[in-house]
Amino acid sequence: MWAMMFWLATTEGHAAGNVPARDAPWWSLQPLVRPTVPGGELGSDHVIDRFLDAARAARGVRPNPPADRQALLRRVHLDLVGLPPTPDEQKAFLSDPSPEGYPRLVDRLLAHEQHAVRYARHWLDVLRFADADENMTAAPGIHLWRDWVIGALHDDLPYDQFVQVQLTGRRSTERTRMSATGHRSQREPRPGDLFALGFLSRGAGGDPQELAMNAVDTISSTFLGMTIACAKCHDHVFEPVSQVDYYSMKALFDPLVLRKVTLAPAADLVAAGRAQAELERRRAPLERERDALLEPFRRRLHDERVAMLPPEVQAVIAKPERERTVAEQKIADDYFPILRIDDFKIDEVLPAEIRKKAQDLRRRIDEVGQGDAATKAPAIPVFHTVETDPDRARESRHVLTSADPARPDKSRPVAPGWPLARSPIDLREGRIEAFADWLTSPENPLFARVAVNRLWQWHFGEGLHRESSDFGRQTGRPAHPELLDWLASELIRSGHSLRHIHRLIVTSAAYRMASETEPASEAGTRSAANHERDPDNRSLWRYPVRRLEAEIVWDSLHAAAGLLDLQVGGPSFDVGNDTGGGATPGSATPTKRRRGAYISRGFSTSREATPDFLRTFDAEDGREPCPRRTRTVTAPQALFLMNSGEVDRAAEALAARLRTEAGGDLTRAVDLGYRWVLARPPGPAERERALAFLENDPGRLARWAWLLFNLDEFLHVP
Repeated sequence: MWAMMFWLATTEGHAAGNVPARDAPWWSLQPLVRPTVPGGELGSDHVIDRFLDAARAARGVRPNPPADRQALLRRVHLDLVGLPPTPDEQKAFLSDPSPEGYPRLVDRLLAHEQHAVRYARHWLDVLRFADADENMTAAPGIHLWRDWVIGALHDDLPYDQFVQVQLTGRRSTERTRMSATGHRSQREPRPGDLFALGFLSRGAGGDPQELAMNAVDTISSTFLGMTIACAKCHDHVFEPVSQVDYYSMKALFDPLVLRKVTLAPAADLVAAGRAQAELERRRAPLERERDALLEPFRRRLHDERVAMLPPEVQAVIAKPERERTVAEQKIADDYFPILRIDDFKIDEVLPAEIRKKAQDLRRRIDEVGQGDAATKAPAIPVFHTVETDPDRARESRHVLTSADPARPDKSRPVAPGWPLARSPIDLREGRIEAFADWLTSPENPLFARVAVNRLWQWHFGEGLHRESSDFGRQTGRPAHPELLDWLASELIRSGHSLRHIHRLIVTSAAYRMASETEPASEAGTRSAANHERDPDNRSLWRYPVRRLEAEIVWDSLHAAAGLLDLQVGGPSFDVGNDTGGGATPGSATPTKRRRGAYISRGFSTSREATPDFLRTFDAEDGREPCPRRTRTVTAPQALFLMNSGEVDRAAEALAARLRTEAGGDLTRAVDLGYRWVLARPPGPAERERALAFLENDPGRLARWAWLLFNLDEFLHVP
């Protein structure tokens, strides 16, 4: 957990206090010093490979040879943009064998807008993005935060500013401005940066304090590589983290409240108001009639439920709302979900004749205004941002007993702060602004280390430090600490350019090596020795084979079929739990599909807010930060590829594409099918088997395309 606390014995001050001293600081809290590259001057060698070669030599293992260029092309495409290379892209890369060909490819992919879509999905897993959550007030318009993240990554916004804007709404150098008369005032944020605050508003729920607690949990996990949720209820058992530490940091965010922003022109707002008023005017007589019809039955159900409550609660419910104290109103609000009478509950107790009449009234109410221009309102998009409430900022803060907002421990007050504060905290620019400055400072030893470790994990499947959101003592040390520190220092030296680190990693020989050894005897002997000396591949003597994430399975399927819509930005879409929608199987014109990053996901107790497809392939629903997705191998994954209407539609569309592009030549169609689905040509035996299956009948291409999508190779990064 918060290993940073081990460092406090050497500091001059601490906002929360009461931290036990330790003999030595933990590795992740050591000051970041740029290590010396092994072997002296680099020359043409890659710095990453220098560090790894030294580690391999110490273990006595030898790295695999370079990957086949066709396999490397598919790997880097799926990794950097999440899309397989087209046959034309394959041809262009293979026709350029020069040493500069691969770096040019990498630069093109990193600059592509689809790279931002791909890596935004990685970041949003950690930031716990969700489109729907029954406890999330800010769900309407939350996709605008996701779109901001995509735009920031496409612009290669420096990582320190990427974090600053999501915490404060402003870049650190653009918070205030000075007038000609010497008056300092707050600067207006850049247009669009408002949406970055979706990071904080996403955490707002039923109680105002949920926003602050969710902010602490997500920030500490995502940007500091530490998790402190245990300290909500008690001092940590394994790490020196107290409840006071947790609630001191929570106090930074306690003054924040949600503010709803309408994102529409004034004329649309006026038109929407008029349409709503007209719709309400027309519905009012029918609604009064329905209410009068149902009132006796609603009252009976309500009274029956109240009678089951404790007497003291019954007394509160019986009071008129204006006569209740604040505490009593809280009790009434807590019991509201129990006492609420939904229409389907009313229907259960209605006589048949009354039920029929009530249902008819509901239908007539729903039909009011349909197709009438006077009641058709323009869509009014909204977004929930956060702002500081001065009254909440003045309130004193305390430790919460059992993390219950309704049970503050008045004997344990806390002041805003954070555990690594070395000196009195200057909050003149704001609590969160002061924290954000410390968090993103080059002097913070965790910030850059955690960031580059995440990038390494996303490229190799596992970070240099395995637990990418926990750099504490319970999770051990990184496999290559010097390499981790060199990359962290390089991130800072480059001006916090994430794109620069991506390029460094994917141009290394470690990234470009083969995932499997050749069957020749020499290679087999080397592989056996490597497995014996480094069975976990911690020295990276081979590139690790990985299964594609859910979204990339979706993208690869529809890209090969020619059905993928590459539009960037906009609301999420719902594919449904049968992955249906679009045209029926066999249709000549199936519906286009947007990228998997835009599939709606979330959590609800009353419906499946995350579709079966995403859950089948181990996507998370956004309730908690997800530092690394699990990768299971289950029967439902195979069943999706075998039985899904989505795969059938893609196979039909791919068959139509092959018939068109091959011009009736089935040998050419087989070659193109392999190139579209697996980004390589078929081998002689594969070509022969495919032609035998087709039996010279173009009508069998759809079933053959289905077979390609069901190959294990389709699901894995080579």
